[in-house]
Amino acid sequence: MKSLFRIFAIVLLVSFVAQAAPPNILFILVDDQSPFDFKCHNSASTLDTPNIDRLASSGMIIDTAHHMGSFSGAVCIPSRHMISSGRTVWHLPVGPGAENCPPQLENFTLGPVFSRAGYATMRTCKQGNSYTAADKLFDVVHDATKRGGTNETGSAWHAERVLDYLGERKSKSDKRPFFIHLGFSHPHDVRDGTPELLAKYGATNHTDASTLPPTNTAQPPLPPNWLPAHPFNNTDMKVRDEVNVSGVWQRRDEATIRNEIGREYACAEYIDQQIGRVLAKLEEMGELENTYIFYTADHGIAIGRHGLQGKQNLYEHTWRVPMFVKGPGIKPGTRTPGNIYLGDLLATFCDLTGIAAPTTNEGTSFKPVLFGEKPSIRDTIYGVYNGGQKPGMRSVKKGNWKLIEYESTFSGVRETQLFDLNTNPHELLDEHKNSKATNLAKDPQHAAKLSEMRLLLLSEMRRHNDPWRFSDQPQDGLKAPKNQRRGKK
Repeated sequence: MKSLFRIFAIVLLVSFVAQAAPPNILFILVDDQSPFDFKCHNSASTLDTPNIDRLASSGMIIDTAHHMGSFSGAVCIPSRHMISSGRTVWHLPVGPGAENCPPQLENFTLGPVFSRAGYATMRTCKQGNSYTAADKLFDVVHDATKRGGTNETGSAWHAERVLDYLGERKSKSDKRPFFIHLGFSHPHDVRDGTPELLAKYGATNHTDASTLPPTNTAQPPLPPNWLPAHPFNNTDMKVRDEVNVSGVWQRRDEATIRNEIGREYACAEYIDQQIGRVLAKLEEMGELENTYIFYTADHGIAIGRHGLQGKQNLYEHTWRVPMFVKGPGIKPGTRTPGNIYLGDLLATFCDLTGIAAPTTNEGTSFKPVLFGEKPSIRDTIYGVYNGGQKPGMRSVKKGNWKLIEYESTFSGVRETQLFDLNTNPHELLDEHKNSKATNLAKDPQHAAKLSEMRLLLLSEMRRHNDPWRFSDQPQDGLKAPKNQRRGKK
């Protein structure tokens, strides 16, 4: 009987310890980064990120992670609203579709949801182009935009805020689980790297629009889908990112693009160094093994791919985002499609920590993907960009097939792209030299697939309350949002 009692006591003790130590969350979000920066997605990449690489190899790589899109040239605004709230792109308190959003949504976002659940919440990130009302509801907030090339003006500043916070937590013996949102202002332009890392990647902080930057053999190679110009007006070719980024402006020549990628890599490796410092501190404190670590970006970026520079497009380099996740129960060295949106993060964080997701959430937890129970949480991905002329761009992806539609009833643009990503992963076009794989939209052999994908796109537009339609789609009795009539910018 005593032996049985001891066994029962041990079981109770183990159960109590498990309940007394809910997992921490370290959510790392960078600003403007294509997944193809990383060697795990692009074997030709010369970017060195040993800490992020270890994070990816000791956890899971999600290959098909996307932001849902944007109704604004400042793509980060809707993206960060979706991350924080778990809402879909046409159900946000900003932009078209605000009437589909519940009032006081900020009270049901990352910071307050975890604070109410007993978590210590801390945030450091860029200022502006975000969800300000929600951002300030973390317990501790240190937001500032840091895009310089020194410790005080660059990414180290954000890392120092987290290190200070962890040090204070240790000194106060704070045993509450934590939710730390570690956001970096880079590698968003202006991409002013540290002198040492700029030298490593053969780059200079070029500021003279009248001259080309110097070439250097240490600069990263051109991406395989580089073009000197995009082959057609994609409905927003005059947006700031395409014409006014310091160091690039409207140039797409080899010297300019290789130098700018070098600058971007210098900023990205510096971020990696700061992440290494934070992870080392967590390990020293004994907090690392009980912490879920997520690394992602608010959206991708072009930097010369397809002759584009910014994030106002729906090619894979910009629509997709990196997503690496490590933590308890996640098998090291795994990768899976996932088919997730950034808007699924809130639901996933809640699911991993046993917190009820708020009723305002529209995302889907991808915990089953992280735990190897299924490869993906959905089979279709929908994307939008119409920060320029309307209706703009839409994309739908299912399996290896991807459709992008472009239209402006204002300037007369009407283009269609159909890609088989198995045979054409870089979405190469006729303008890419020596390319056998190309846009299949005009190929009679793929007419049935094109029709199928167009029907799927219409279904997704309807399902997500997209307030626009293309001219060859049923108009569904829609009225374009106020001050954003069809055909106008």
